[in-house]
Amino acid sequence: MNNFAYTQAASVKEATTTKEADKQAAFIGGGTTLIDIMKSNIEQHSLLIDITKLSMTGITNATEGLRIGTLERMSTVGEHPQVVQNYPVISESLLASASPQLRNMATMGGNLLQKTRCGYYRDVAFPCNKRVPGSGCPAQDGDNRNLAIFGTSPNCIATNASDLAVALVALEAKVTLENAKGQTRTLPLTDFYKVPGSTPHIETHMQPGEIITAITVPSAAHARKSHYLKVRDRASYAYALVSAAVGLDVQGGTIRSARVALGGVGTVPWRVPAVEKALVGKAPTEDNFRAAAALAVRDAAPREHNKFKVELAQRTLVRALLELTA
Repeated sequence: MNNFAYTQAASVKEATTTKEADKQAAFIGGGTTLIDIMKSNIEQHSLLIDITKLSMTGITNATEGLRIGTLERMSTVGEHPQVVQNYPVISESLLASASPQLRNMATMGGNLLQKTRCGYYRDVAFPCNKRVPGSGCPAQDGDNRNLAIFGTSPNCIATNASDLAVALVALEAKVTLENAKGQTRTLPLTDFYKVPGSTPHIETHMQPGEIITAITVPSAAHARKSHYLKVRDRASYAYALVSAAVGLDVQGGTIRSARVALGGVGTVPWRVPAVEKALVGKAPTEDNFRAAAALAVRDAAPREHNKFKVELAQRTLVRALLELTA
């Protein structure tokens, strides 16, 4: 682990100005991912900017829907009565993540920016285009069991690790970003992440110095009736092999709106609008769920060891929909 300086920011402007001035600086909130990757020499930062004293907290109703401050802890949001009642898919995704100890420390914004668990990225003995652009991607023909089947490129097939992001993408959440000039902009989470293409080291569309200040989630009937299902190798403290975030508005025995996203299978949280479209106007039956789920994997590009995810993604999606409508 390299030597680094430390400072505590007193304002968003101070934090973003400091970060913009030092390209090797990093924001630190809960630190549950950042410290790990620094200890492993995956990333080296000259300066850590502590943002924990900034006023980017709160879980409130706003005109645009639920507003969550980026520094809220995962456990606080996951257990919040308003989230549990009106956005259960968010609560379930958070409580299925990490461990209680980590959830008590990790922040919402940090979760959205966590690094992939691809073994080649995490082991500096191997080349990795995410760490060192142009060095190669041994996962293409190596151990790729846990890696992506959607959004891949010849340069990277690493999965996005966030459970929360899958739920938020399904519900069409947005993030608010602020820069050193005090300017803010809002991005749909589907546009926030960047598929690897030829630049897998660039994972989001954030600009230098920007910070996530808040997450907003629209209020909707399909948000109130929603569910997150995570399939993994063990019952806790494990990343998803496949996960499904689903939301339905069912009235009079007919699906009026549907929201569906998959996790553990994409280089970014993977929303599947073809499945949503196929469900609308149909009865919530197992046959209809199976027919729609088949559309979710039409563009899958599996490798040797993760071919099982094609079928598992369909099974997980159908099970999630059945559990939601039981």
